[in-house]
Amino acid sequence: METTPCPTTPRWNVDRPFLTGRFHQETKGTSRFADSFSNTGDEKAIGCYDVGVQEVIVMDDVLCALVGIEGRYISIKRRVHTQGNDNYDFSVSFQVDASMDLALQEMAKRIFPLCESFVLIEQFVESRSQFKTGLVNHAFAATLRAFLLDYEAMVAQLEHQFRLGRLSVQGLWFYCQPMMASMQALSTVILKASANNFVGSAVLDLLQSQAKAMAGDNTVRSLLEKMTQCASNAYLGILERWVYEGVIDDPYGEFFIAENKSLQKESLTRDYDAKYWRQRYSLKDGIPSFLANIAGTILTTGKYLNVMRECGHNVQAPTSENSKLMSFGSNHHYMECIKVAYDFAGGELLNLIKEKYDLMGKLLSIKHYLLLDQGDFLVHFMDIAREELTKKLDEINEEKLQSLLDLALRSTTAAADPCHEDLTCCVERSSLLKRMATLKDLEVRSFSDSNDMEEPVSITGLETFSLSYKVRWPLSIVISKKALTKYQLIFRFLFRCKHVERQLCGAWQVHQGVRAFNISGTAISRSSLLCRSMLKFISSLLHYLTFEVLEPNWHAMHNRLQTAKSIDEVIQHHDFFLDKCLRECLLLLPELLKKVEKLKSLCLQYAAATQWLISSSIDITKLEEPSNSSSASQKLKQLRLKNPSRVQKAITRDAAVTDSILKFEREFNAELQSLGPILSTSSQAEPYLTHLAQWILGVGSDK
Repeated sequence: METTPCPTTPRWNVDRPFLTGRFHQETKGTSRFADSFSNTGDEKAIGCYDVGVQEVIVMDDVLCALVGIEGRYISIKRRVHTQGNDNYDFSVSFQVDASMDLALQEMAKRIFPLCESFVLIEQFVESRSQFKTGLVNHAFAATLRAFLLDYEAMVAQLEHQFRLGRLSVQGLWFYCQPMMASMQALSTVILKASANNFVGSAVLDLLQSQAKAMAGDNTVRSLLEKMTQCASNAYLGILERWVYEGVIDDPYGEFFIAENKSLQKESLTRDYDAKYWRQRYSLKDGIPSFLANIAGTILTTGKYLNVMRECGHNVQAPTSENSKLMSFGSNHHYMECIKVAYDFAGGELLNLIKEKYDLMGKLLSIKHYLLLDQGDFLVHFMDIAREELTKKLDEINEEKLQSLLDLALRSTTAAADPCHEDLTCCVERSSLLKRMATLKDLEVRSFSDSNDMEEPVSITGLETFSLSYKVRWPLSIVISKKALTKYQLIFRFLFRCKHVERQLCGAWQVHQGVRAFNISGTAISRSSLLCRSMLKFISSLLHYLTFEVLEPNWHAMHNRLQTAKSIDEVIQHHDFFLDKCLRECLLLLPELLKKVEKLKSLCLQYAAATQWLISSSIDITKLEEPSNSSSASQKLKQLRLKNPSRVQKAITRDAAVTDSILKFEREFNAELQSLGPILSTSSQAEPYLTHLAQWILGVGSDK
């Protein structure tokens, strides 16, 4: 008797018995007797019959039990133990009439495990065919259903031979043997799956582990491997759409990649933590064991394809019959297919961002403005925006600053940059030191004194001014809010240094303006030396930041980006560049940063006092203007006779000026020299600080 298999499931190569009728029978009329007995309705205990009749009755009942039907003297007991909302433990047992011949009872009990396995499998197929159980369970149930068709065909053949009087109990037991091990192995699988309510990858892992456990039985192992393969087809279909199209087609949540739809790409320009790239798609529990080693590659492949889809660049990885993910055998062909898909997606996205969206051009533009690579626009801006920047925070008009910035950009060489319109200005609400302390992810060393967190009373726009940059998708993946914040921290530090340098240059020009006077040995002469020391310090610091830190690191990053093979490598190299620049610019070393900020503050205080210092000293200088000493002393004597109060006031003022200059000099030299031990100690762990020490530690002794 042949049956037509389900068109969507394979036909199992079960070793069916070829029933030819060559069985040893004690009587040829047993089937007719069984038919007549079935119509009598007699309910007497089976023990009332002789052994020959009992055998016929038992065989009839066992054939019914093989397909889950109770007989006259064989009963079925089903038990369901609920273990939760979805978990349950289903068990079944067969029992015989106690009056049955003991030999027949023993023979029937040998066949009962096969009957119980059939009932368990049938129950499992019914329960796992429901929609909520998922695609893997659906495929597994369909595969089991096809297997049961072959099993039922075997039982039908046995029944046919029994009706012809060609089958004995021993023969029935013999022909059930090939199915026994397979059915028991499957029943073991479904009992575990039912008890734990396995779905998705858990079912595949269970089948795989059971197949490995049956390595000693080639027939059963082959059956379980085929079951695993058929059950995995639906799962591999989900995987295939993800790695070839970047689409998660997972209606029952079985796939090991989760999508967080609440995270949108626009958040990259607002969210400092850049959660979109890390959490929009993420791995979750339930990764199949055969995909565990390449789960990260699979996740990344689909992410790359999704970025291109978000850009309106519909791209699909090239597929062929050889690249179909419909099997995961020991040859690991599926891993090769995934690797090819990953390389394709990574290369396509990288080319898209580099070529169409000009990543390197955008990074170079940011370098020009936020790292002050081309500072002519900044000089012009600081000139025209000086009045606004010197105001307190609450008085600053950001719209006016933006218009002045636009004017500076249009009036300098920056106008030739097509990206200059993306540059905007902003005013932060806190000083650089406090801002650094709030960014915990940068691993800034903790401040030793809580007073360091206090804001200066007279904080102005010069301490809080910063530039920002409009970055659009998909470049925001690389230049995210976090990356842009790091650029801004470096800019604020450089901007402050540039401002100090400009103020000291102004002070130096004032000193140069009085060179016509005889200033040798005066307070002006001492002030001139101090001004030169301060200028050398700030110039050395700027040289170190620019030529020892930013430029070398930029070129190293640029070279790495040229050889990057994926967008993740680009992000990694870019973040490494920013973190290295922050560290080498002292921004991650608060102790050194505070010292440098203190020195810059002293320089600004001195530059602001320069005009008063010079103007206060100029009267005494004028008195000594004649070239020969005799005429100078004669003129001074005459002035003392005519206006002694003027001379006394000038002398007193000169003493005050000298004291002020000496005070600035002592504080500056003390702060500068205190850098020595700190730099010496820190340079052992941070070798780059040796370069800084070489540039600035000699300033204090340069008189």
